[in-house]
Amino acid sequence: MIDKLKTVLERQAYGVCSWWADKLNVRTEQVRLSFIYLSFVTAGLQLVVYLVMAFVLKHKERIKKPFRKRRTVWDL
Repeated sequence: MIDKLKTVLERQAYGVCSWWADKLNVRTEQVRLSFIYLSFVTAGLQLVVYLVMAFVLKHKERIKKPFRKRRTVWDL
């Protein structure tokens, strides 16, 4: 049970840090540490930002879908 929870947590929770690390071309550990340090400085505001980014990354296809370029006027 705990191993399953740990696997799910690692896959979803660290996905944001690894995505940012890929985009910024830095190590994942640096991004994780920056989130940890910023959460101490900003009194937890960074945790809220992190959770919003995790939600957006998980649902980015649904968010992008309405903004895709349509070929014709009749494509909805």
